[in-house]
Amino acid sequence: MSSTVPAPTIPQRMPRKAAAAAFVGSALEYYDFFIYGAAAALVFNHIFFSAADPAIATIASLATFGVGYVARPFGGLILGHFGDRIGRKRVLILTLVIMGVASLAIGFLPTYDQIGAFAPALLVLCRLAQGFSAGGEAAGASTLAIEHAPEHRRAFFSGFTMTGYAAGMVLATIVFIPVAALPEDQLYTWGWRVPFLLSAVVLVVAYIVRSRLDETPVFAEAKSVAAVERFPAAQVFRHQWRDVARVLVCSLFAVTQTVFTVFGLAYATSPAVGIDRGTMLWVATVSIAGSLVTIPLFSALSDRVGRRPVWIAGTLGSAATIFLYFWAISTGSIPLIFLGGFLNMTLFYSMVNGLWPSFFTEMFAAPVRYSGFAIGTQLGFLLAGFAPSICYALLGSGIDGWVPVAVFTAATMVLSAIAAVTARETFRVPTALLGAHALRVAAPETAPAASPTTVGAG
Repeated sequence: MSSTVPAPTIPQRMPRKAAAAAFVGSALEYYDFFIYGAAAALVFNHIFFSAADPAIATIASLATFGVGYVARPFGGLILGHFGDRIGRKRVLILTLVIMGVASLAIGFLPTYDQIGAFAPALLVLCRLAQGFSAGGEAAGASTLAIEHAPEHRRAFFSGFTMTGYAAGMVLATIVFIPVAALPEDQLYTWGWRVPFLLSAVVLVVAYIVRSRLDETPVFAEAKSVAAVERFPAAQVFRHQWRDVARVLVCSLFAVTQTVFTVFGLAYATSPAVGIDRGTMLWVATVSIAGSLVTIPLFSALSDRVGRRPVWIAGTLGSAATIFLYFWAISTGSIPLIFLGGFLNMTLFYSMVNGLWPSFFTEMFAAPVRYSGFAIGTQLGFLLAGFAPSICYALLGSGIDGWVPVAVFTAATMVLSAIAAVTARETFRVPTALLGAHALRVAAPETAPAASPTTVGAG
């Protein structure tokens, strides 16, 4: 008597649900990103560090923002490993929980006046947890969206990962604006805690959406034929180390984001410039809110003309307009500041920001995709994390003191553009063959046919 083992069921692609899952998770990450960055620029130097030297307290406060980026490569390595081993969905739910718990914990922390040096130590511990989670979030969300997306629309659907960034940043700013307007005695006691505690709402919504999504058909198929790598990080460094290095350098683009949102806020509201903090928060809100429109547009454009042309235009445009933005801040002209923010963040930076989820993901083969993306990006993002502190140290005196900051930021964008020139163009490569140039696991003779996979109603 013989028995037949039924073939495992491969889930259908669910592009809309995957895009929604990427959107809400990214919204939580960047909500936490912005409220932490804004608090580091405006509040933490007053409540978590000694008041003996305000300049040192400011640098230390901004440095805690960068500390989260130190943990990101470790999160990328560990979470990437499990994302390639046990599945994208399960790891992405874990990243949500870690991020949410760490953000809530910050909202309950005692201050320097209450427990002394233990206060910044606990703050750094929470920030490390946030960074560890973020190290696996973007890579997992992008991989999830790409592997559920229909052929030739991968950038559009994966771009919702960074539309979530815009939504999270706008939501955080809207929450932080009335908090920042509080009298200092209220802001420094209880007001700053409110945005961190409210992150619980975003966490619950993101968890519900992600828990209802199926695993990607790409991973499910690989698992069904025992094509899952045992040590994906080792394989990616063995076969695709050039792509990891390329992603690392391309990831320097993120310096513009942290310089714009964190350092720019600290610089503009400093006594030397004296712009109202509420005004600068509105500049960030309007500039990033526009990305809700421009990110999908430029992502869709790259599905038609290719990844590299859009990337190069975005990085070089950002490099040029960062000078306009800081010059506008130095003049104190609010209309010019809004114009600089629109050109730099809404227009040119959106070309890059909506594209990196697909551009980076498509460089790697499926068995090592999560790991390769996560490791490369998080090593590159290290510089972005410490960029606000670096820029504060570079800042000169006088009306042109911002110039070294702009030169530093522009240089990182130019390096990102150069790295992109060396990348393969992938927008017309079938999903099954992505990374086949480097890894034998996706050789053309064994890969599925390039015809579009059935797309589910998701």
